Amino acid sequence: MLTREDDIDAHALYRRGWKITAIANHLGRDRKTIRAYLRGDRTAGVRARSGPDLFEPFVPYCTARLIEDPHVWASTLMDELLELGFTGSYQTLTRQLRVRALRPACQACRPAKARPVAVIEHPAGAETQWDWVELPDPPPGWGWGKQAHLLVGALSHSGRWRGVLTESEDQPHLIAAMDQVVRSLGGVTLVWRFDRMATVCHPASGQVSASFAAVAKHYGASVAICPPRRGNRKGVVEKANHSAAQRFWRTLPDNLTVEQAQQRLDTWCSVRGDIRLRATKDGKYTVATVAAREPLAPAPAAPFPAEIVVARTVSAQALVGYGGNFYSVAPELAHTRVTVRVRLGAGHLQIATSTEHTVPVILARHRLAPPGAGVMVRDHGHVQALEQAAIAAATTDPPHRSKVRIPPGPDAVAAAQALRSSSTGSSTDTTAADGAVVVDLARYAAAAAGRNTLTP
Repeated sequence: MLTREDDIDAHALYRRGWKITAIANHLGRDRKTIRAYLRGDRTAGVRARSGPDLFEPFVPYCTARLIEDPHVWASTLMDELLELGFTGSYQTLTRQLRVRALRPACQACRPAKARPVAVIEHPAGAETQWDWVELPDPPPGWGWGKQAHLLVGALSHSGRWRGVLTESEDQPHLIAAMDQVVRSLGGVTLVWRFDRMATVCHPASGQVSASFAAVAKHYGASVAICPPRRGNRKGVVEKANHSAAQRFWRTLPDNLTVEQAQQRLDTWCSVRGDIRLRATKDGKYTVATVAAREPLAPAPAAPFPAEIVVARTVSAQALVGYGGNFYSVAPELAHTRVTVRVRLGAGHLQIATSTEHTVPVILARHRLAPPGAGVMVRDHGHVQALEQAAIAAATTDPPHRSKVRIPPGPDAVAAAQALRSSSTGSSTDTTAADGAVVVDLARYAAAAAGRNTLTP
């Protein structure tokens, strides 16, 4: 069985014209095996299990013990597992600990700073380094919240780098940004180097995920994962990240759109970044000159068909914003949440209902306008429905003025009269039909008689 890394390498070499026999000799595999994987008859990393996994019940105990003591010997752990009913061999135990990456690295014994750093050779066209940069406080007009994301790709040999701003770090946005960077750099190198991104590999084991393996095979590049806690292994892109944060993001004005900010970054990279001098064995040359000599493979004609899904709020004009343009929906969807779905390489986008609770329903489909064009793509039916809704909601009554005399009307006067009648009916005095007040003199006589009586 081939690993995903060997499978990617086999496809990459085959795209470069290698024969199956040469690939098999290079990878140390049988020709039939290589042919089966190239034809798609077999899938990398998938093997049918012949029986139940006997080590699975002991994984929680081993995990807990190795977290408590990362230096415990495997032989000591084997003694404890035998008492718990483990029937496997010592070799099975060590293999499972290694494959499942159960033993954590002890940070106290392996400091990350003040360690020797080796000089790594970077042949021309051999490697592209990738990394995300989290940029705080994006302009409020972008609507991206508290953080923007910049994917940076750097050629290890020449140092040329490009970046793409995105609103998310999920795999579709990663693939879309990588496609733009690859085409900006001029082609594909032999190897793509990543740190342990969850969208590229399994962070614990470092094995390439099945979904990203298809991306690498589409572009014909091998994937290399950096060892954990080895930030210096991809120092070229780390330095590019520092430059992007300090020389681009730190001075970015608030009044720019996403597309204008992306254009500003592209201009800086080509005008400022590519004129840096690089020392080579033939002398000092600019980054642009060294990068032009790198043997890069051409990018595929179409990007990998990943689907980008983003949430948007429909405006009062029944428009949905995406990529610096606006697309229409039915007027009854105003102020609601929808999702925009764009498949890379397609010339259209789809607007669907939110996927939070139900299966998404396609609400509209429009041609995809160029990013940042600022155009409104509107369906004729949506325009007519919006006009009819606006006419139905309109009124001919003049608006109220603030300085106007409006005395109480007949209804208010009648209601006030009813209130007066109910309040006077419960008092001591009564009111005649003509409005005159009737006084009861007997009450005055009783009061006077009480005053003339002496208290003994």
